[in-house]
Amino acid sequence: MRTTRVTVTALLAAAALTLTACGGEPAKTSGVTQISGGQNNAKAATVLDRPFGKPELVLTDTTGKPWSLREQTKGKPTLIYFGYTHCPDVCPLTMSNIAVAKKALPQADQDNLRVVFVTTDPERDTPESLGAWLKAQDPSFVGLTGDFATIQAAARTLGIGIDPATKDANGNVISMHGAQVIAFSPKTDEGYVLYGEGTTVDDYAKDLPKLVKGENP
Repeated sequence: MRTTRVTVTALLAAAALTLTACGGEPAKTSGVTQISGGQNNAKAATVLDRPFGKPELVLTDTTGKPWSLREQTKGKPTLIYFGYTHCPDVCPLTMSNIAVAKKALPQADQDNLRVVFVTTDPERDTPESLGAWLKAQDPSFVGLTGDFATIQAAARTLGIGIDPATKDANGNVISMHGAQVIAFSPKTDEGYVLYGEGTTVDDYAKDLPKLVKGENP
């Protein structure tokens, strides 16, 4: 599988960010550029020449306890995704694809892999509801919630834009967010590979054996 290689500077220099409205149409807002892995059939992974640093992010996990992204994932292969549990399409599909692909790994690699889901709708995604939703995907997945501004700031350091939740004309709550999954290397603890919403189960299944070792897919 071929990959796309870009720099962090190229991501952050762009003026427009295409956000995903779960259940709606993409919208434009200011910020950084969303990378959609899998757009070009042979290119699911986007490998960064200059990886992202891991955010110093401390939020609340599904048990109601503080959870530090840096401390809890240090030296572990980690996938992080920002989304929300009421999303009817993109978010559950993304997490389901990762969950299915993860099962193809040897058990030791499954145990070592950290998959972190950070809510973009903390007002509705309580620790309890987030835990129940993720349990249906994969009980080992980590769910985090907390202050929206803190979540938004952390996402932005990873080139991911998030807008506050709003209501549409029918009163439905819409959370606009970048749809990237970012993989962090267990060797460097840096985010060096991005995947977009077009990434399939097969894409993840092919790449995870390398990602868990900190290798380029």
